[in-house]
Amino acid sequence: MTVNVLSPGLLTTIQDMGRPGYYHLGIPIGGAMDRMALRCANLLVGNDENAAGLEAVFTGPELEFNGEATVAVTGAELPPKLDGEPMACWASFKVRAGQVLSFDYLRTGARAYIAISGGIDTPKSLGSRSTYAIGALGGIDGRALAAGDILPLGEATGGAEGREVPSELRRSPGNPAALRVLPGLYWHRITEASGERFFEETWKVAGEADRMGYRFQGGTPLEFIDREPPFGAGSDPSNITDACYPYGSIQVPGGTEPIVLHRDAVSGGGYFMIGTIIAADMDLIGQLQPHTQTRFIKTDMHGALAARKDRSRTLNAIREMLSE
Repeated sequence: MTVNVLSPGLLTTIQDMGRPGYYHLGIPIGGAMDRMALRCANLLVGNDENAAGLEAVFTGPELEFNGEATVAVTGAELPPKLDGEPMACWASFKVRAGQVLSFDYLRTGARAYIAISGGIDTPKSLGSRSTYAIGALGGIDGRALAAGDILPLGEATGGAEGREVPSELRRSPGNPAALRVLPGLYWHRITEASGERFFEETWKVAGEADRMGYRFQGGTPLEFIDREPPFGAGSDPSNITDACYPYGSIQVPGGTEPIVLHRDAVSGGGYFMIGTIIAADMDLIGQLQPHTQTRFIKTDMHGALAARKDRSRTLNAIREMLSE
């Protein structure tokens, strides 16, 4: 079975859980910006959680189905319509051959995830179907969807219509959004007062917010402790000798505007890192619109591990509910 792309929307890509294992070669893990949302969409339609679906940014595509399928849309509140009739988000529904799936205007969030029973069955690149446009990997010819594309689907194994993830098990960033941070290896480069202000102030998402990273504005520039620049680091106090960037790290070029590195980010460079967003909060960043107010919340390893455990419990609860 196949699906015809009548209109691709603003930026719609094929994504799964990514391609781990190549970061040391400069190839990022990639995959869905909001992993929980894609997992839930796949569970709703009876797919493996790692199956490839569509990630739509701000606007949705228009898709014509050439056979019967079960569909679910999760993540951002981008209301789906089937032949013009409104359908529910975070719930599974049946689509018949010849029907067209389209979308209303975005209500909240930034990225919606569209799962189709059987999963999108494009060829894998380095073990993943995820689109990494900078490296021309995955997806369809390593790019976003275009009108006229035909999406092949795998064999559906289940997925009844009418299943739903209840609102209490869905997580959204809020406004202001709260992102928990583990202070980084270079925390000693800034003054104590500057570090405290970083966590006390409210920042906002800048216009530069994509799969590589999110820039934040509106806070006080960082104050650096004087130093003798090490060889190869450059004269700017925010520079370091080139080092690896952890996934979720916060670099601050010039000490002015923090940038959180996300799924398609580079693996290293020469800017110091003030800290790292904990894994449990990375999904939230993918749902932040430009100008969203944001607070960075200081935490420690115990807090990060507890948050990861809470996220796992929520996902297990969803799995159990949808397996009944």
